Amino acid sequence: MKAEYKNELMDPSDFVVLGDFVPQIIQEIRYHSTYNFIGDRIDGYEDPCALLTVEAARALKGAANEFMVQGYRLKVFDAYRPACAVKHFVLWGIEDQDIRMKPYFYPDLEKQALFSEGYIAKKSSHSRGSAVDLTLVDMKTGKEVDMGGPFDLFSEVSHPDYRGITDEQYENRMKLRSVMVRNGFRTIDCEWWHFYLDNEPYPDTYFEFPVSLAYLKK
Repeated sequence: MKAEYKNELMDPSDFVVLGDFVPQIIQEIRYHSTYNFIGDRIDGYEDPCALLTVEAARALKGAANEFMVQGYRLKVFDAYRPACAVKHFVLWGIEDQDIRMKPYFYPDLEKQALFSEGYIAKKSSHSRGSAVDLTLVDMKTGKEVDMGGPFDLFSEVSHPDYRGITDEQYENRMKLRSVMVRNGFRTIDCEWWHFYLDNEPYPDTYFEFPVSLAYLKK
């Protein structure tokens, strides 16, 4: 484990631009766009790129190479998430009455329940720099593999072991999970798309620097 040091929360020196490290990965950084559960670009997302710790990027490269052999590319929706983005989520949940994205992302839940049900955390593993949200893209069709539910659908349907989907959709989830776990990642019980590095280098550190190419390369 690396020791914490002064100003570490704003220090990106052990992070890499995932697209440079694993060029075959597709990126659709949802929190840089307005197509997310809030409906606005999220604080701290200055560029539409994925950043990860070197250790997590190295493990993800192994997974991406394994998937390429099987005919798939990884598609990343989110990776490192600054602490200010998590604060944006929390303030939205507590203070903001806006529910315009409810039909798309949490149709069966009240927004306050997103926290109690575990879909949104007040401290996110993404802010530690070694977590990633992703899916598979079929290289033959260029389309996302059918996982039985979309990214950031806050519902029981998104639980990895949910069986109210087709056998093929369930098998697709297990295919994603098995390769990611084999390459050093762990899962959570409420999101099929979320993985975090088992031996993460900063298990107790929640970084605050922005998702910014310019900041990373200063």
